[in-house]
Amino acid sequence: MIPLSQPQCQSEKGQTETWQEQLAGAFRDVPALLAALDLDRAQAPYALEPQSPFPLRVPRAFVSLMQPGDWFDPLLLQVLPLARESDRAPGYSEDPLRERDTNPVPGLIHKYHGRVLLIASPACAVNCRYCFRRHFPYDENTPSQADWELALDYIRQRSDIQEVILSGGDPLALNDRRLDSLVRAINDIDHVATLRFHSRLPVVLPARISPPFMDTLQAIDKNLVFVIHSNHPAEIGNELKGALRQLRSAGVTLLNQTVLLKGVNDDAQTLESLSRRLFNAGVLPYYLHQLDRVAGASHFELGDDKARYLHRALLETLPGYLVPRLVREDPDIPYKAPLA
Repeated sequence: MIPLSQPQCQSEKGQTETWQEQLAGAFRDVPALLAALDLDRAQAPYALEPQSPFPLRVPRAFVSLMQPGDWFDPLLLQVLPLARESDRAPGYSEDPLRERDTNPVPGLIHKYHGRVLLIASPACAVNCRYCFRRHFPYDENTPSQADWELALDYIRQRSDIQEVILSGGDPLALNDRRLDSLVRAINDIDHVATLRFHSRLPVVLPARISPPFMDTLQAIDKNLVFVIHSNHPAEIGNELKGALRQLRSAGVTLLNQTVLLKGVNDDAQTLESLSRRLFNAGVLPYYLHQLDRVAGASHFELGDDKARYLHRALLETLPGYLVPRLVREDPDIPYKAPLA
């Protein structure tokens, strides 16, 4: 592994960096990332797009898990902008889940019965190239305090809403003070029984599971669910395991969702290893998603037949509780549609 984990955790004075400092030091420049991984752009086996409108962003903690010198490292392929992202593929769009149709107030999406999704922050620590919200109108959904009040009032007025899902961007991109304020406001709504976080930050920036955030969780008397997003077993390092231990100690239910990606995790052995590593870290595999058909991500897509083949292979090699559900999200269906 490339020896970046020590520098990204320590300042020049030897002091441990905060998660905010680590986030500020994330790679945002393609040449700098390639140099850190000992990769010569002139030898790239595929065309790059350093000036993508969806720019590179990746924390050094995640880069430290990549293999130097490997253009096909599965973690690198998830974050490196490629020229193929400008290809126009049939069936791909900027809003594949038609979320604009279920956006009743700024920052809130209400698609599924009994639960709403709150865009707590438009920011994220990493720009995954297959992100289904890479074209989402965050300018119209950047949550101000007034927007949060509108969204919270919407939830308060609907007693059938039993679960609030904090998403984004990434909810953990909020600073500790603002996140604490939002979480405590949701905690005060009696009919909400469950608070769920959907976050990639623990995987790409484990330091984000900070003492102030843990204090916030300890003060909540709802069911707490954390859905992390890991696509490959190489993403599960010791720092992530430590962060997950902290969450488990607070009584948080830990789940994982994976997106099937060509060239990243499109073989049964990789997916089996991912499920086992997740379980060893205290996380249950939850969903195995077919790719959302967002413009710019068509080169990652696997056909449904290949997806079903991989899922069958997992059924044959893993105990049932380690087999994630194979699903696709369809804007015309009010639930995750099973493929198996």
